[in-house]
Amino acid sequence: MGKTPVKGSSGRGQRDLTVKVKTAKGRKLSSTLWLERQLNDPYVSRAKSEGYRGRAAFKLIELDDKFRFLVPGARVVDLGSAPGGWAQVAVPRVNALGEKANKPRGRVLGLDLQEVDPVPGAEIHQLDFLSDDADEKVKEWLGGQADVVMSDMAASASGHKQTDHIRIIALCEAAAELAFDVLSPGGTFVAKVLAGGAEGDLQKRLKQAFTKVENVKPPASRSDSSEKFVVASGFRGRPAQA
Repeated sequence: MGKTPVKGSSGRGQRDLTVKVKTAKGRKLSSTLWLERQLNDPYVSRAKSEGYRGRAAFKLIELDDKFRFLVPGARVVDLGSAPGGWAQVAVPRVNALGEKANKPRGRVLGLDLQEVDPVPGAEIHQLDFLSDDADEKVKEWLGGQADVVMSDMAASASGHKQTDHIRIIALCEAAAELAFDVLSPGGTFVAKVLAGGAEGDLQKRLKQAFTKVENVKPPASRSDSSEKFVVASGFRGRPAQA
């Protein structure tokens, strides 16, 4: 393994040095490339130094810096919350710990199929959001409707690009259906999708349900990834079935 990246000070031939990882015996090339990418990813380093559970936290930070949906007092539902990075970002922004005495106190509710290590200021439940009574449980736990439903979920990769695209769109559609049931008027839905042509129906329903729908690729999304995020704001109510 090479040295940590450094920059030359000046002069001709100045260049950035990156960490190169040799493929160890018994390790797949794909694993070596993943490790090399992680070691050279500035967001991975920032996540470690700033105490976030993963680089995905910066995607939400960048989205919220642009659209401002995590405001003090907001009640937030984080679908597929594991490992908890998005909840970590949401807690201080909605004032879930009440640390800003002059601001309203929000709520952060995380849902996931697996157990998630506690996030201070967030309430995490092990629940399949696809279950029939998930919407009622969410409203019960929140003590009312949500202001934000957000999802960074992705279906397990199959290795087939089109199949993976269809799976993640289906997951996003399911998340949107829950949002239609639990969002308060004017609420916001934020979810990860993959560009690939199958998201037309989802976009159509979101445009019926919200006053504004935008598709964004935040800087923290890797350039070689087809992921983007849909940010739908100004919830008007459940759209009519097609």
